[in-house]
Amino acid sequence: QVQLVESGGGLVQAGGSLRLSCAASGRTFSTYPMGWFRQAPGKEREFVAGCDWNGITYYEDSVKGRFTISRDNTKSTVYLRMNSLNPEDTAVYYCAASGDGYAFRRPPVTPMGYDYWGQGTQVTVSS
Repeated sequence: QVQLVESGGGLVQAGGSLRLSCAASGRTFSTYPMGWFRQAPGKEREFVAGCDWNGITYYEDSVKGRFTISRDNTKSTVYLRMNSLNPEDTAVYYCAASGDGYAFRRPPVTPMGYDYWGQGTQVTVSS
């Protein structure tokens, strides 16, 4: 059974930092893209960052220069380092992994491109 388990969310003041982790089990994702999405209340789930199998990264424009995605295939873990957080970053953050059909490809930027999802972790940034 495939599982993605996120950790690292919490409450932080504006300007602060958090690091999210996502540990995968039940399947090898080393050749598949992985990504982070977020969903704020009343809004659609949106792409935040993605990392292809080779470590090449992609970001949504509003987080470029502030967020860093990385992966450690030896630990089957993907990370999201978030700096200079602001209240607009408040959301539930989800880790996602692509499945068959996306091996060795760049990460999709829509939720439809991912077959596996974590349960989500809340990030709240106070002003």
